[in-house]
Amino acid sequence: MRPENDTELETQIAEWRSYMLRRRAVASADVDELEDHLRERVADLTETGLRPDEAFLIAVKRMGRMDELSREFAREHSDRLWKQLVLTDEDAPAEAERRRGLLVMVVCAALGVLAVKLPALFGFGFDDSAEFYGRNMGLLILAPLTVYFAWRRRVSRNTVLALAGLFALGALGANVYPVADDSQSIVLSAIHLPLALWLVVGVAYAEGDWRSGQRRMDFIRFSGEWFIYLVLIGLGGGVLTGITIGTFSAIGIDAETFISEWLIPCGGAAAVVVAAWLVEAKQSVIENMAPVLTRVFTPLFAVTLVAVLVAIAVTTNAIDVERDMLILFDLLLVVVLALVLYSISARDPGAPPGVFDWMQLALVVSALLIDVLVLIAILGRITEFGFTPNKSAALGENLILFVNLAWTAWLYWGIVKGRKRFALLERWQTDYVPVYAAWAWIVVLAFPPLFAFA
Repeated sequence: MRPENDTELETQIAEWRSYMLRRRAVASADVDELEDHLRERVADLTETGLRPDEAFLIAVKRMGRMDELSREFAREHSDRLWKQLVLTDEDAPAEAERRRGLLVMVVCAALGVLAVKLPALFGFGFDDSAEFYGRNMGLLILAPLTVYFAWRRRVSRNTVLALAGLFALGALGANVYPVADDSQSIVLSAIHLPLALWLVVGVAYAEGDWRSGQRRMDFIRFSGEWFIYLVLIGLGGGVLTGITIGTFSAIGIDAETFISEWLIPCGGAAAVVVAAWLVEAKQSVIENMAPVLTRVFTPLFAVTLVAVLVAIAVTTNAIDVERDMLILFDLLLVVVLALVLYSISARDPGAPPGVFDWMQLALVVSALLIDVLVLIAILGRITEFGFTPNKSAALGENLILFVNLAWTAWLYWGIVKGRKRFALLERWQTDYVPVYAAWAWIVVLAFPPLFAFA
């Protein structure tokens, strides 16, 4: 088989796999088995003299309708949670698996609560140890979530050791450096360590197979769905907090201490795990939420970014490069990339480019122009006042975002002109994820000594 045929076949299989994951709440491990079955059929057909693209189409057709294949596969793998969405009859293995998932969630949520309250036994209370929790909150709330996925996925011993080692490295980076309480390094660590550890959670989610672009794409989809559930839980928690305060005030009891030291921190830590469990348990419902929200917010964000660019051009005001403003602009650029990514992951790869794709391209180009203005402002401040930890971190992050946005715009231009496949853009985004992880670890581990712990 010629190399170009290999590339074409891999692209077709990647599109088929993405379609399978969108149509049903099928675990990636199950899709792996189906993909092996598909590849075997393609190999058999190509041996008869068919071209790879012809063999692929015939193999997919012979695999049967999606519903029939799902039913057959569910009967052969009765321990999968999604069987309840395909088969109507309940059985003991499926029920046992659901109970196991619930038990794992409860235990790991309890670990999250314990993690945020245990430091109080050593004198680190919420009222007087804000600096300690700023350094370590990412560790405290993401370690139980990592345990949840490692337990649920039954990851290998080597993967467990790697996960534990990365969390230990994060703990050292957050706590061993002799930095002052008002140091910029503490703030940078508090921002970047959770990002670095979130990608460690991704390693557990992917069962240790983090080099797989498809597994990274699965985790990116999960991240969006997890965030939606976490926000919903947070809104419900806000209502609960308000009711609690009002109810206790009505009987003359001040519940502020209970709210601030127990309800909010413990509820928040548990919600991190509960949201993950909800995504895992209700994939068929939540999978459609991120794409729908993407459709709603893409035009809104596009209009907002264009308005910002017009305002800058009319007023000739430079972008404020203070830390809070830089964080806001970087979050805006990350949201733009997320909107593009979720839109691509949810669309039919075979559909022709449409109006929405042009809108996505306009969104990316607008974000790219804003990033250029931010970079110019940062470089101007560095030229005038020199390098500081904040400005250096912002410079690196915006350079990373610039590369991502620039290549995304180039790929999207090829897509809307019909010269490139959507799979290329998805692959670019998943391949770029380790760059963000590497930069986050650099800021956490290298910046404090590099800037003399300032």
